[in-house]
Amino acid sequence: MNAPLALPVQAGSVQATLAYMHPPAASPFNYACEPPPGQPWQNYDADRRTVCIGDARLLATAPSVHADGFVLRDAPVDKRSFLTDGDIVRFYYPEVAELACAVTGATRARVFDHLVRHCRPGAGAPGFGRADRGQPAGPNGCVHNDYTGHSGDMRLGLVFGELAAQLRGRRFGIVNVWRSIRAPVLDTPLAVCDARSVAAQDLVEAEVRYPRRTGEIYLARYSPLHRWFYFPAMHPDEALVFKQYDSQRGGAARFTPHAAFEHPGAPPGVPPRVSIEARCLVIYD
Repeated sequence: MNAPLALPVQAGSVQATLAYMHPPAASPFNYACEPPPGQPWQNYDADRRTVCIGDARLLATAPSVHADGFVLRDAPVDKRSFLTDGDIVRFYYPEVAELACAVTGATRARVFDHLVRHCRPGAGAPGFGRADRGQPAGPNGCVHNDYTGHSGDMRLGLVFGELAAQLRGRRFGIVNVWRSIRAPVLDTPLAVCDARSVAAQDLVEAEVRYPRRTGEIYLARYSPLHRWFYFPAMHPDEALVFKQYDSQRGGAARFTPHAAFEHPGAPPGVPPRVSIEARCLVIYD
């Protein structure tokens, strides 16, 4: 683990609760869909911690996706790109791929997944972000990273198929591009953890069980060394790009834990957050 940022974060920071995990005796799992009869939704307890989340807009030096694990970019996009899933794939995916290359320095990129999340007023603290019986997915308040070392490596084959054999040996990575699609995010922002403040032992492999497949993510144990940040009032012309996996094992951020949180200073009656996250695999030729 590299040394965390030396700059103390005071001005603009908030105290908020994030949901870490108490590791269970067995391997942790979480159902993204309704579990089979007699099975729990998950086999671990939440470890809710009040942490300081700094205002990343006030940092003297802007964060870097390869050093800190995340960066904010001005990235205006035609709002008609989000009208339907087909519009997202047709119009938004190429813009995400272009942005991912510009931020990471990769030479090519392919967007392979996206998810629109809606914050529902009165829903309480954000949970795992599941979609409930016809309702859209909500914000994910569990501290997690979307890929592990193993599942990140496997993603190359899933995205590129037979071409993956030719790409093996090249550096590749996965980034998440996150933005609001309706209004500034005031109620439930996304917090990201400085990748340099996360030790390997803080991350725990966990299954995510879907109807026809099982994925693998990292959940996180609490550490007082974690340094959390967010970008207040992110508006739809801004995009937060953060690292989810990097095949390079040294010299760059590999994983960036993140979680949604209830902003303690959100004014009453603010428009509920509607956000989109797009996952993109980047290749360094």
